[in-house]
Amino acid sequence: MNDRTLGICALILAAFMTWAGWDIEAPFAYEPVGPRAFPMLVALIIGLCGLRLAIKGGNPIEGNSLAANSRIALMVLGAAGYAFLFQWLGFIIATALMTVYVGRLFGGGWLKCVAGGVIMGVFFFFLFDRLLDVVLPTGLLGDLL
Repeated sequence: MNDRTLGICALILAAFMTWAGWDIEAPFAYEPVGPRAFPMLVALIIGLCGLRLAIKGGNPIEGNSLAANSRIALMVLGAAGYAFLFQWLGFIIATALMTVYVGRLFGGGWLKCVAGGVIMGVFFFFLFDRLLDVVLPTGLLGDLL
């Protein structure tokens, strides 16, 4: 596999995301930009990166080591767990746990991972929920927030 192949795959993914996300509409307006903006923005970024790889690519890519592939698989499982627990735990707790999990998975120390997780969870909750009016689940911290 080389850069061009990855770029073409990214372009296909971006096209699929655009197609799938184009008709997203909320039954009521709860965000200033609506629910379509985020998937369209992500599709645009993936598409631009894929286009760059498809045009400028051609470099051979080394295969991942078994340890790297294992971490990637654990990362996918962690992301699935994050998605399932997001509503119940709430944004702050789920994001803090995911940040600690990813940090530890890639060799971070406990103190830095926990501090970073708590800071990220709280900071991004207040940024999105309070400042940008993007409704996020409060979960177990609902009474405190």
